Amino acid sequence: MAQASARHILVDSEAKCQQLKTEIEGGRDFAEVARENSSCPSGKQGGNLGSFGPGQMVREFDEVVFSGELNKVHGPVKTQFGYHLLEVTDRK
Repeated sequence: MAQASARHILVDSEAKCQQLKTEIEGGRDFAEVARENSSCPSGKQGGNLGSFGPGQMVREFDEVVFSGELNKVHGPVKTQFGYHLLEVTDRK
């Protein structure tokens, strides 16, 4: 079964999500931005979600995590929780 590792940042608006993506693409550290801005408890660990398989996260997550480019910031991705930036760090 496929497995992936990813980290994410969760915020409540698309505009905030896009602003943070711009900051990361401009050179800010993803983990630092996650610790400062993410409303998800994983933010304390720099947004690290660990390893998981298909179906363990919401559908919108799975679509990006299991098909998106590795080590690239994806998003904003809208889910019922808010807006996410996702970075797939590994996939097997």
